[in-house]
Amino acid sequence: MAGERGYTDRELMVSAAAREIEDGDTAFVGMRLPLIAFQVAVSTHAPNAMAVYESGVVRDDPADGFLHTMCDLPNLDRAVSTTGMLDIMSRLQRGDIDVGFLGGAEIDRHGNLNTTRVRAGDREIRLPGSGGACDIACMANRTVILMAHESRRFVERVHYNTSPGHGTGGDWREANAVPGGGPVALVTSKASFGFDADGELYLRSVHPGVTVDEIRPDFPWELKTAEDVGIGEVTTTPEPTEEVLSLTRRFDPDGFWTQ
Repeated sequence: MAGERGYTDRELMVSAAAREIEDGDTAFVGMRLPLIAFQVAVSTHAPNAMAVYESGVVRDDPADGFLHTMCDLPNLDRAVSTTGMLDIMSRLQRGDIDVGFLGGAEIDRHGNLNTTRVRAGDREIRLPGSGGACDIACMANRTVILMAHESRRFVERVHYNTSPGHGTGGDWREANAVPGGGPVALVTSKASFGFDADGELYLRSVHPGVTVDEIRPDFPWELKTAEDVGIGEVTTTPEPTEEVLSLTRRFDPDGFWTQ
């Protein structure tokens, strides 16, 4: 529920994710919050952005109706085109995707993601796997990661590298002929992070009501901050404006994804 702040953690994440889409971008949009974030972005600061979906849909405006999935009829109605997965993946291969959105069960200090299998005590739990996530991680010009903020998700090294980020850091992507630019941002339900010149995660901003000291213990390594990478102090994540909140609730009227 929205509570005293007037918005939920997920609505704040939508606002932060939407800002990662620049005007003119072609965005590879996944499920859940990115479905809403693109529609907010194209309705506000990025009117010339375009979205492509793994199902084959290409559109440049908000859907006229709530989207449970990328394949829902409102996403097909008035789309620029409705093609197939091969066409969309070909766009990735050509380098036509400016920004791709990803999620994960685990992330490590260099932005590698695991959606394949995790350890829980003495058990191994199988997860859905890659889908198109590995393709997006490898070939999009930049990627943005969205996930709930839970300490168990942050690991020194992912147990299985489903979607490579910056590998082991430095020139890993170039050395391994991975063509895309890799992750540039991680947005969680508590904070926003960037990646430094070596491809290592650092704390960029904390959400309203959260402190840096609350964030640090969630990481099994010494988490860098904006000060450490020389770009100024850790800031407070901007709250969603009234316009952004109104649009978010228009695109998700029952809070299916954002409550």
